[in-house]
Amino acid sequence: MNVDLESLAEATSGAIGSLLSSTILYPLDTCKTKYQAEARSHGNRKYKNLSDVLWEAISNRQVLSLYQGLGTKNLQSFISQFIYFYGYSYFKRLYLEKSGYKSIGTRANLLIAAAAGAVTAITTQPLDTASSRMQTSAFGKSKGLLKTLTEGSWSDIFDGLSISLLLTSNPAIQYTVFDQLKQRVLTNKHNTAEKGVSPASLSAFMAFLLGAISKSIATCLTYPAIRCKVIIQAAEADEETSGKKIKSPKTVSSVLYGIWQREGILGYFKGLHAQILKTVLSSALLLMIKEKISATTWVLILAIKRYILLPKGRVKNL
Repeated sequence: MNVDLESLAEATSGAIGSLLSSTILYPLDTCKTKYQAEARSHGNRKYKNLSDVLWEAISNRQVLSLYQGLGTKNLQSFISQFIYFYGYSYFKRLYLEKSGYKSIGTRANLLIAAAAGAVTAITTQPLDTASSRMQTSAFGKSKGLLKTLTEGSWSDIFDGLSISLLLTSNPAIQYTVFDQLKQRVLTNKHNTAEKGVSPASLSAFMAFLLGAISKSIATCLTYPAIRCKVIIQAAEADEETSGKKIKSPKTVSSVLYGIWQREGILGYFKGLHAQILKTVLSSALLLMIKEKISATTWVLILAIKRYILLPKGRVKNL
């Protein structure tokens, strides 16, 4: 069985980058998610600002609860990024081989990124739903992964799948913009580099900057769908007011209509600044870490392959 080692290296470095960035920024992610999930009713709002969520955790002595669901989020993040980067890299290489082109166009890049995102969304949706429920649970009352997944019916763990598939356009836009900007930067560096030197790579700062720009563009274009997804997946406990439990709507149309009724058109963009802050930092860190460790990952994979393929007698002599 032949394995695409280049795609494997891309997937591994991307997954590690995602794991580190999500861990570093997880408290901000929890605050952002709880802030987005709140639906204003009759002008009443528990959280007027993103900082109110943080202050609630501090005042209730539940600071560690900002990390509730971290294990599930990291598992989901690692698996999803591994699948996405492997699929994206593999499909891109396959397209170039079959088409005979030397570079990939914007339209083809978008389609390939969307296809990789769709596979990722379907595979990791249960973990995505579980992590969202854990984050939006009351501080100190988050349940374990197994209990969270087994609550309700089987279909409940796939809440938001349709909108997750719609949101495959987000990473598709992000990585397409990033790749196009990266190619332009590297082309300029290659033209100024001497012959015989190693291929140019992005600096940590440039990778961070391009990652921030590409994610900002993708986030602004898809934010209303992002907020709908958070509300759909939010824990039911956060929807309790005056002792009466309000069942969260589970369809995109009902969520959109509910936001319009309670908050108006600006409600579709509630928490946009928090989303940009978190996702831009997260994606920029991910791409920066990925760029910095991709070369090392590639060398390690080649070393492992070489060791495995060495004759047993030669291995003993070594």
